[in-house]
Amino acid sequence: MSFKRLFSRAFDAAPDRLHFASHSHHLWPDASFAGQVEAWDDAARLADRKWDKAMGEVWPEAQRRVADELGTGRPDDIVFSSNTHDFLIRIASACTRAEPGRLRVLASDGEFHSARRQLERWAEDGWLRLTTVPLDRLLDSARTGDHDLILVSQVQYNSGKIFEPVEELAALARPDGPWVIIDSYHAFMAIDRPLGETAARSAFCLGGGYKYAMAGEGCAFLHAPAGFGPRPPVTGWFAEFEDLTLPAGRVGYASDARRFLGATFDPSGLYRFTAVQRMLEAEGLTTARISAHIAGLQRRLLDGLGETPLARAELINPPGDGPNARFLAFRAPDSERWGAELLAQNCITDVRADVLRIGFGLYNDPADVDRLLLLIGRLT
Repeated sequence: MSFKRLFSRAFDAAPDRLHFASHSHHLWPDASFAGQVEAWDDAARLADRKWDKAMGEVWPEAQRRVADELGTGRPDDIVFSSNTHDFLIRIASACTRAEPGRLRVLASDGEFHSARRQLERWAEDGWLRLTTVPLDRLLDSARTGDHDLILVSQVQYNSGKIFEPVEELAALARPDGPWVIIDSYHAFMAIDRPLGETAARSAFCLGGGYKYAMAGEGCAFLHAPAGFGPRPPVTGWFAEFEDLTLPAGRVGYASDARRFLGATFDPSGLYRFTAVQRMLEAEGLTTARISAHIAGLQRRLLDGLGETPLARAELINPPGDGPNARFLAFRAPDSERWGAELLAQNCITDVRADVLRIGFGLYNDPADVDRLLLLIGRLT
């Protein structure tokens, strides 16, 4: 089955491109173009009053759809920003700590660049004490009680390995510490209901529209559980957007997740997100159905490797019966060269260190996999 018709603009723009990097930059469906145009038209038509539409209609629809996808049933706990780095800073500023002025952080050794870089830089200045452990040791390390903030990617961006005990980790979280952040960027709309109602009561969750939500940049979200960080010190004026009549000298906050808002942002990402969500709903394309489509393509690739050069690489994240990443991660000393050879043939994958990542999106079909196998067979 093929869903390329939903991405006609992307394929018309680069008809010869073979794109197997949806985990890096997911191609945008045609619906996202309609959403972008709607945002522009609203700005032209409504001018200053565009915020009534953006915050009064688009925002709550996006909240509801994110909460449904996460499986939390708590749309008021969802807040949006341009990127998850914004939220990481605000959470860190608000997090309770046992040592005044110094945050004790535990993270996996496979976190994404923005979190890894920021945490390591803060550690350089002594602002926090950072401990990183392999994924399979994170829960045990979290149970020691030696940390104020615990961060883990649900799907590790570099290896595709999955952190499964989300509920067990979330159960450790308390408003007075520790706090738990589940980074679901590579899980959102790749794993069905990745957070769930139980974990949502006590865990923060990060994600966004750039990957499998197919909405592009500028549409990151935070699930912020009630009772955690009522007054984040790093704050912008949108955090009191619901009441701009407060007297001068009083810093007010929204009573829901909007307490973690910053300042003025570009709402067009939310327009694209909701437009894509409506398209998926109209097509009957749930996360579970898309995952089944992807699973078939992954099996087709693996079954076809045969004696190709890629067959001698180590597959770090072989698909199993449970939730799986939307990309396959192959470790080999030749990964960088293989990625360059595929790119020279206008086949887009990506490489992290010695790992070649081959990703799968809704727009890939069996014919694409067969073309990819031909190119893989020619690798040196």
